[in-house]
Amino acid sequence: MLSRIADSLFWIGRYIERADGTARMVDVLRLSLVEDPGQDESYTSSMLLGGIMGYDDVAHDVAYSDVAARLVFDASNPSAVSGSWLAARENARRARETLSTELWEVINTSWRRWNGLGASTATQQHLSWVTERAALVAGIADSTMSHDEAWEFLSLGRSLERADMTARIVATGALQGGPSWGVVLASCGAQQAMLRTMRGMITDRTAAAFLTLDRRFPRSVLAALRDAEDRLTVLAPDTDRVGFSDEARRILGQTRTQLEYANPDDVLEDLPTMMGMVQRSVTRASDEIGARYFRSGPVQEWTGEIL
Repeated sequence: MLSRIADSLFWIGRYIERADGTARMVDVLRLSLVEDPGQDESYTSSMLLGGIMGYDDVAHDVAYSDVAARLVFDASNPSAVSGSWLAARENARRARETLSTELWEVINTSWRRWNGLGASTATQQHLSWVTERAALVAGIADSTMSHDEAWEFLSLGRSLERADMTARIVATGALQGGPSWGVVLASCGAQQAMLRTMRGMITDRTAAAFLTLDRRFPRSVLAALRDAEDRLTVLAPDTDRVGFSDEARRILGQTRTQLEYANPDDVLEDLPTMMGMVQRSVTRASDEIGARYFRSGPVQEWTGEIL
């Protein structure tokens, strides 16, 4: 497979999942403000922008509308929902000959319909529409593409981004004065799965453990890291008898085992630190994947695209 095609497929997976994850994080903020009208909107909004998303230029009086403007409607920002949809569409256009017709159509249509929703404020309609369309893209990709190298690269990007975004969402629940774990579970679509797994017994600890360490819930940090490892194993089976020749796989494997084999109490005791470790590992693994497979061009990391 041409490296430029593999590059585009990888970033289609990442950008679609980024749109989904960003919408979920904004929805955490929206739901927390609805749940507790007396909550300090400026504090919670600034913690999301500065503490979770890593923006340095966050004003003290930032409001939910400012979060929506930056993380939902800014088409020039590829970490915003609008920017992610645009970048996914442009990468799909570059890899058009590899994608199924159905997959191209759903990505292209999603971008065009998103622009028709309006950009006044990030309502429940906007955010739920994004998560539904992201799920539709994933389902069509899984059902209409041959599960060959093209699908593996797309799925690899999706799994890496999911690990990063779920780690960020989990970190919001660990913030002092942040949203309740019920809100965090709801934003991840994990509430019913959690209720079935724990038979109705939900506490802050079990909710955090479920989103971080559960092996069977696909949106958990651990499950996403494991899936990314599996995709790398298929793409480049390691025949070495000692160590790993795939640096990205080694990075992700080390991070996964640190979570999976640690005492759960130790992981949950310092969630922000552990989730920060996951985010750094995803960034390093993405760099290594770019160096190994996409050498013909620069890696598309959080940079804007101009039409």
